[in-house]
Amino acid sequence: MKPIYLTIALDTPLDRLFDYRWTPQENEPIPQIGQLVFVPFGRQEIAGMIIALAEKTEVPEDKIKDVLAVRHQCPALDQRWLDLCRFAADYYQRPLGEVILPALPKNLRAAKPVSLDRNLKKLQQQASAQDSSPQQEAELNPEQKEALEHITATAKFAAHLLYGVTGSGKTEVYLQACARVLAANVQAQVLILVPEINLTPQLAGNISRRFAGIQIATLHSGMAEGERLLHWLAAHTGRAQIILGTRLAILASLPHLKMIVIDEEHDPSYKQQDGLRYSARDLAVWRARQLGIPVVLGSATPSLETWQHAQAGRYRLLPMRERAVKDAVLPVVKIVNLEREKPSEGLTQRVVTAIRQRLEKGEQSLLFLNRRGYAPVINCDACGWISNCTRCTAHMVMHKLDQRLRCHHCGLAQRIPRACPTCGNVDLQPLGRGTQRLEEGLQKIFPEARIFRIDADSTRLKGSAEAAFDTVHRGEVDILVGTQMVAKGHDFKNLTLVAALNPDSALFSQDFRASERLFAQLMQVAGRAGRAAQKEGGNLSEVLVQTRYPDHPLYHALMAHDYDRFANGLVEERQQAAMPPFIYQALLRAEAKELAIAIEFLQIAATCTAHPGIIINDPIPMTMTRVHNVDRAQLLIESSSRPALQAFLKEWIANLRGIKTRVKWGVEVDPMDV
Repeated sequence: MKPIYLTIALDTPLDRLFDYRWTPQENEPIPQIGQLVFVPFGRQEIAGMIIALAEKTEVPEDKIKDVLAVRHQCPALDQRWLDLCRFAADYYQRPLGEVILPALPKNLRAAKPVSLDRNLKKLQQQASAQDSSPQQEAELNPEQKEALEHITATAKFAAHLLYGVTGSGKTEVYLQACARVLAANVQAQVLILVPEINLTPQLAGNISRRFAGIQIATLHSGMAEGERLLHWLAAHTGRAQIILGTRLAILASLPHLKMIVIDEEHDPSYKQQDGLRYSARDLAVWRARQLGIPVVLGSATPSLETWQHAQAGRYRLLPMRERAVKDAVLPVVKIVNLEREKPSEGLTQRVVTAIRQRLEKGEQSLLFLNRRGYAPVINCDACGWISNCTRCTAHMVMHKLDQRLRCHHCGLAQRIPRACPTCGNVDLQPLGRGTQRLEEGLQKIFPEARIFRIDADSTRLKGSAEAAFDTVHRGEVDILVGTQMVAKGHDFKNLTLVAALNPDSALFSQDFRASERLFAQLMQVAGRAGRAAQKEGGNLSEVLVQTRYPDHPLYHALMAHDYDRFANGLVEERQQAAMPPFIYQALLRAEAKELAIAIEFLQIAATCTAHPGIIINDPIPMTMTRVHNVDRAQLLIESSSRPALQAFLKEWIANLRGIKTRVKWGVEVDPMDV
């Protein structure tokens, strides 16, 4: 039989596809587009994806190589999934193989074949073991009902912004919308995206209880590879009808997808920060448009891009301004002026009194400090030495529990010095306050209280975050200390006080998105208080924000729970300053042993391609200039036209690849950190 030539996408930095030869063997099925293959590449044997089949090739016969194996047992990925990957590769300016292959489970791409038949049998056993008694749906209030009707009114593409205050019952609307979609089509699949791994267990539990008898798949980077393969296969074969995951789930194969939900759509975690720097939120909207299905973006504090789309009528705005639980009201937000009330152990007397009132009533308090470790830095009063990282332009953070200084950027760890390395002074002092130091101070003030800390250090082990949140939900904690991990998605029934400590630094950041993120963060953490109906004789739910800038407009909007006014003000500022969402950006980053080399490369890059209508700014060092002994610089490209920017990038990147340099570089489209 004549050979067939396969065009294959490989996970390589080369922006091209590769032709290979496949010679039919007896009784072997013909390969299909979308199937996984293994091929020789240099001295390696690697996985690839078939993109096209042909009877001839332009590659000389003596140079073309043979396919080593075709994974026939895995059903081919469909054309719509390949089109999604092509769009992502084109828009984010990456080779197609760098999109397709990393989107698949590692075990599927391994040279040693895994038993897919055995994995599919496991899926069948899991589905058979599920309880078939679904939990009853909750009664919806008028706002929830109206939102649900709009979302499920049509099966065609429509983007809905579910703009609900914290505790307004957005999750219940998601679940009832899912139920309607699944009831209308027995094969239908629904994708629900959440921003962080630690939010999946609680939501997965709610979904399992509501949809007993329906298979659920979970996809996130914290899963063991065997488990991830199992869940990916459940989605790919259509057995799983509800798929819950973090940003990587947007690239899952879902042949019967009928609705997408993006919870906390404003969260920056939806933007991948290495490799293919994609936005899962933006790809979700594109995928919904591609398939002609509804997409729901939920948030109490929408991103300005999404807010602007809603204001312009491109997304339907579905407001929910009341809390779903009867008699549950939004907490009162109060500002504590640090210029008048001096803190002790990081806490003002007003915060200490409020915590004590909760202890007396058996209620919980949350202290939010988005800085882990014991102290951000230690210093010597005698000579001015501070604990800088030797590999980064960053301080080393003091971690008292394990007696280490740690760099949170490169991972360097050292023992805390007994004396100043410069002058020998033994009286080294911690400056500032992290969650560990706050926890220590609380134990001094409230020795009788059950104090619990949740941050990246206390939840490093697999399953520890889920266990920690279960401890809080069971009421075994009086005072919870936490970072942004506790700020969203968790429903603490007995929590009536939130104190936000040291939020001011974001007010003066050079990042133009800093105030938007701070407001969202404070609104989210404030929303943890008062989610249940107030107990008779209990304390009113309140949020105390310790700040040195009590008159800042951001805090006034926060006190009024007025995101509309705050967002509209920011939109007006961005429009006047020609910033996103009114301009489109790309960022060229360069890394080298010396900063001057990186800057020189960027200067060449700025002039290597004609750019009418494109703004190319001067190259500058990145805010965090040095990381792990590598210097970094950046070049910002802007345009008022997205198509014009995309056309320029395609030509420009081709020219950049022709520049001989040792600089490591990469282009990010729609950067989040400029």
